[in-house]
Amino acid sequence: MTESGNHDDLRTQSELLDRVAQIEQQISMRIVGQKAVIRQLLIALFTDGHVLLVGVPGLAKTRLVQTLAQVLSLEFSRIQFTPDLMPADITGTEVIQEDKATGQRELSFMRGPVFGNIVLADEINRTPPKTQAALLEAMQERQVTIGRTRHDLPSPFFVLATQNPIEHEGTYPLPEAQLDRFMFQLVIDYPTAEEELEIVKLTTNENEAELDAVLSAEQIQSFIQLVRRMPIADHVARFAIEAARATRPDADVSTEAVRKWVQWGAGPRASQFMVLGAKAHALLEGRHAVEYADILAVAPGVLRHRVRLNFSAEAEGRTVDDVIQHVLDHVQDITDQDRLSAEAPEILRTKDVS
Repeated sequence: MTESGNHDDLRTQSELLDRVAQIEQQISMRIVGQKAVIRQLLIALFTDGHVLLVGVPGLAKTRLVQTLAQVLSLEFSRIQFTPDLMPADITGTEVIQEDKATGQRELSFMRGPVFGNIVLADEINRTPPKTQAALLEAMQERQVTIGRTRHDLPSPFFVLATQNPIEHEGTYPLPEAQLDRFMFQLVIDYPTAEEELEIVKLTTNENEAELDAVLSAEQIQSFIQLVRRMPIADHVARFAIEAARATRPDADVSTEAVRKWVQWGAGPRASQFMVLGAKAHALLEGRHAVEYADILAVAPGVLRHRVRLNFSAEAEGRTVDDVIQHVLDHVQDITDQDRLSAEAPEILRTKDVS
């Protein structure tokens, strides 16, 4: 890259940091706590990814997405998933319209709610697989096909789906093919006692804070391109790849515990998302290169819905997050040992000279 290009990227990164600070400040006027979740949402936004939000009812999942949409100058759509929802209710359909001037009838496409920049798929596990699958092409190809005609979705296109983890009656678990389309699965947990007090005071007040739009679609696109241009060293990229491979029971780098607890692990898309997420995380931390810490910061969200545990893990009370932490600790140990082995000859030579 030219020196001029480097200066342009530095200016863009400075603008990114300023805008992110404004976004987080605006969101904090409506949402108490959840700073880590908000930061992960922004990472997904700037990497052109999608997010699955999991949490029990009443933890402001929908409110968080609506608030994020308000501080971005983007078109927002909400789809409330129900058992009777049909694919055409999401993508849109062709209808016959009559030209009043000529009297001729022709097919016209009526866009569905998926044609938005930010799409909230609320309680996505409430609808059957046929309707869930209507999002597959949209999320992956950024288009929908009606009949023989393809319709491009707006850019940026950001799907945020919510899911209740404790209620299973009348729900349809997302198939693995669709889960893999989500960059992150983020868990929203209960607030602390102090945060809950602040939530009660904030939501029972007479006036609700007015929010300002901070970011436009054009700016988001420029930040997405900046993330793509972020450099990453081969050894850091390999760290992400090893983290994904170590979740696979048949891989040479997996541990005995992984072989015992994991039914199947993460695929190559996990490595891609960890690298992209780490690039965005490094930029938001004000750095100009990706470090191991950036991979570790995004790895749980990337791996959480890509690792399937078996009965042995459930019988022993192991959770997906337990296994992911075990894997990351294992990969860190391997990396530290390899680094020490690589440095050993240089250390020996230094001792000989002295």
